[in-house]
Amino acid sequence: MIHIRIAQLEDIDLIHQLGKAAFYPTYLPYISEAQVDYMFHKMYDAQSLQEQMNVRGDIFLIAYDDDDASLGFASLQINYDGKQTSKLHKLYVLPDTQTKGIGKTLLHKAEEIARNAGEENLLLNVNRYNKAVDFYKHLGYTIHRIDDIDIGNGFFMNDYEMIKSIK
Repeated sequence: MIHIRIAQLEDIDLIHQLGKAAFYPTYLPYISEAQVDYMFHKMYDAQSLQEQMNVRGDIFLIAYDDDDASLGFASLQINYDGKQTSKLHKLYVLPDTQTKGIGKTLLHKAEEIARNAGEENLLLNVNRYNKAVDFYKHLGYTIHRIDDIDIGNGFFMNDYEMIKSIK
């Protein structure tokens, strides 16, 4: 069975480890290793994760099994744009546990948290070449726009911005 808990600051090292185990296999097929390294360190070093939790107010969710083994994580920001829209910033599942419902469980929990906070939509970005695009479409997300985001150091994230009504 998959369980979800809200992460605390003490979980930053765990999130970093899970992120490293999932992030590189996710992006290396279609983004250079230099860009993956840059993105990972920008988003997953301890200071960045602490700022995401404490300053931006992101809620991190950790998925684990009956044996208390961590399987993946997600993060969302409530009231992202001031228009009753939350943003899912992260959703990663360990590669050897994908297709077992963990991502879907994390996503549904994020939707529930946003809905319970009075939000109407959940927004996310996903790389246009990521197989997760079909996963999100299957779960009711639609492409809202194409987004090329300058993340610095000469790198861009070539994403779809996807959205779903969660009312």
